[in-house]
Amino acid sequence: MLTVSVLGLGLIGGSLLRALARAGYPTCGYDADPATRAAAREAASDAPTGKVAWRVADSVADAAADTDLAVLAVPLPAASAVLDELAHAGFTGIVSDVTSVKGPVAELVAAHLPDARHIGGHPMAGKEVSGFAASDPTLFTDRVWALCLPEPGRRSEPAGDAVPLDDWLTVAETVTALGARVTPVTAAEHDTAVATISHLPHLAACAIAAAGGSGLPGTLAAGSFRDGTRVAASPPALVAAMCGGNAPALVPALDDMIAALAEARARLTSPDPIAAVRNWLVPGHTARSNWPPTAGPTTELPATADHLLALGRAGGWLTAVARNRHTVTAIRPA
Repeated sequence: MLTVSVLGLGLIGGSLLRALARAGYPTCGYDADPATRAAAREAASDAPTGKVAWRVADSVADAAADTDLAVLAVPLPAASAVLDELAHAGFTGIVSDVTSVKGPVAELVAAHLPDARHIGGHPMAGKEVSGFAASDPTLFTDRVWALCLPEPGRRSEPAGDAVPLDDWLTVAETVTALGARVTPVTAAEHDTAVATISHLPHLAACAIAAAGGSGLPGTLAAGSFRDGTRVAASPPALVAAMCGGNAPALVPALDDMIAALAEARARLTSPDPIAAVRNWLVPGHTARSNWPPTAGPTTELPATADHLLALGRAGGWLTAVARNRHTVTAIRPA
């Protein structure tokens, strides 16, 4: 069976460690913080049976030794050091990651571990709290997990042919075994999308929270403030790594939001501000009312890069990989 090492045991890495062990994968974890390692070791012990659910190593090299898949679950600024340790250990398995930006991670892997079989990933799940204590083996259940395929122009195989996707399908198979839904994307497509639906909301939430979280506004604040600012409780260092790491995609998204808010401001100064703002609100209301998308019928698709990327671009996802690796079980929005 596939053996997995999880390098970094915060909320996402700790949840992944727990989920993999629950799914039956032999798993080893590592974290640079000794206290986190101790907590993970304690959590691994099942007192009634004496069974240890997972192993916790004291170094990256020890964690990754004899494992087929190493998953980086560290913030972007820490990725270089972990990759250097993997390179020094001579790791030759598949390398994946759960970082919220994909282009910069791919560049780091190419620079520090140039021969790596890298499959970038990003589970679209999280909490406003962090750390191993917040980890949850059900965190990824029925959540989307983006998995990166090469840019079409970078494939050496002719477009439309069945390309070798064994490593990608191995990671996809593992992720779906955790109950997650895999959406195939390119790194650039991923980073552009998450700039709008993840990183921009963090900036907006922090701006709103800073403007109205204390004094009389803070006392009067209720549901709309709570829901609109939930992610502002996330650790600033983690949010800075996400947003700063995706600056090339986030800046245009932020410009678009600033322009949209400027239009709203202009409408509020019109002769009929109620009607003007109501019209401005309609597109956003319609989009939110239709989210999340309704699942369409289940289909079988050929396991080729072109078919997989077309599925992702249509907003679809896959839920299983066929045992022969020739097809995947796929769903598109209705």
